[in-house]
Amino acid sequence: MSKQTARKDDRPDALLAQFFRQSGYIRRPDVERREQLGYTRYKKGYEVRLVVRTQRELAQVRRLVRQAGFAPGKPFQKHHQLVQPVYGKAAVDYFLTLLRQRT
Repeated sequence: MSKQTARKDDRPDALLAQFFRQSGYIRRPDVERREQLGYTRYKKGYEVRLVVRTQRELAQVRRLVRQAGFAPGKPFQKHHQLVQPVYGKAAVDYFLTLLRQRT
């Protein structure tokens, strides 16, 4: 997302919503599998992943995530793209709320 594509409303949640709609997704734990294996063997939790193309976009996403009150996880590369994870059920709930809002 460049300055030309940024919306007039530059609030962190509006920009995060735009990044999420563009290339984000949510991972949720498999409750049945956790019940079968227990937490010590199945540790997957709630996670939001924001996929970006450049280091510049990654830096912007990390800043916006912090402004929204969350701690960004360690970014990683996947299929020639950069992925910024944000962990926790609160983060998932926040991004789901953003999707329901008109930004």
